[in-house]
Amino acid sequence: MEYKDYYQILGVSKTASKEEIAKAFKKLARQYHPDLNPDNKTAEAKFKEINEAYEVLKDEEKRKLYDRLGPNWQHGQDFQPPPGFENMHFEFRPGGPGGGMGGFTNMGGGDFSDFFETLFGGGFAGAGGMGGSRTYRSTGGPFGQTRPRRGADSEATLELTLEEAWRGGPKTITLQERLPGQPPSIKTLQVNIPAGIKEGARIRLAGQGNPGNQGAPSGDLFLKVAMLPHRQFYLDGVNVVLDLPLAPWEAALGAKIRVPTLDGSVELAVPAGVDSGRKFRIKGKGLGTGAEKGDQLVKVRIKSPKSLTAEEQALWEQLARVSKFAPREE
Repeated sequence: MEYKDYYQILGVSKTASKEEIAKAFKKLARQYHPDLNPDNKTAEAKFKEINEAYEVLKDEEKRKLYDRLGPNWQHGQDFQPPPGFENMHFEFRPGGPGGGMGGFTNMGGGDFSDFFETLFGGGFAGAGGMGGSRTYRSTGGPFGQTRPRRGADSEATLELTLEEAWRGGPKTITLQERLPGQPPSIKTLQVNIPAGIKEGARIRLAGQGNPGNQGAPSGDLFLKVAMLPHRQFYLDGVNVVLDLPLAPWEAALGAKIRVPTLDGSVELAVPAGVDSGRKFRIKGKGLGTGAEKGDQLVKVRIKSPKSLTAEEQALWEQLARVSKFAPREE
């Protein structure tokens, strides 16, 4: 369920005074009031949203409650409702004779969003249409809820090595769970990793999210995959890349090299005269599955010796004298 920024809806700052909030509300209410925008569903929806924001921000206790939760309202964050909040009465009264726009104290009433009802309760008694007089009484638990509501989904990061992502299989994970009004607890779960899972993929664990209220089912937990750094490989999309150092003579003469993959080592035939930066492809050794399965790319890096014996120095000098190779002229 989406968090609603009531300050943004009214176009005021979080430090706005009650007078500033009322002024902003009146201006927007005049603009979007259904009486002035007949048969305009967009204006009607905007008007209800404005009214919902004002009903929270004009009330000191409700505004305090809303500010304490903020965009993390679904996770609780050690929130405790103000004492006696469950007994609060929210009143919406007509602004003038015949209702309508007089006074702007009863702009639309009712039809609040799920976010509002989750925060302040859905158990309201009363009736009346646009501009009518109504009194809503909050009943039930600390949020005034009287109907079961499914728990919110949650998300956590699942860190995997490239080998774990390649192989897949069962993995035990430990999470710290924080529920409103309860101390943090440790939660251990068994997760089945699909073989070849990619960076950024999400694994859904049904019923492992935030608990529902009044016996309603819990939400789901989504684990977002993040790959841990590897000492040899790195990723290029679904392709696994390996930098392969070669000695100058291996690059010049060619060589057969055993190179590691996520599925064991294979022999790679490096042709004579290979340049630094050349890539070789080992089919099907990347991440992903089916038609989207990646490959392993082996990238050549020619490395020169950093220290030479006297004999090696003499041989390199001899090669330099007899070689016709002119790399900057090709």
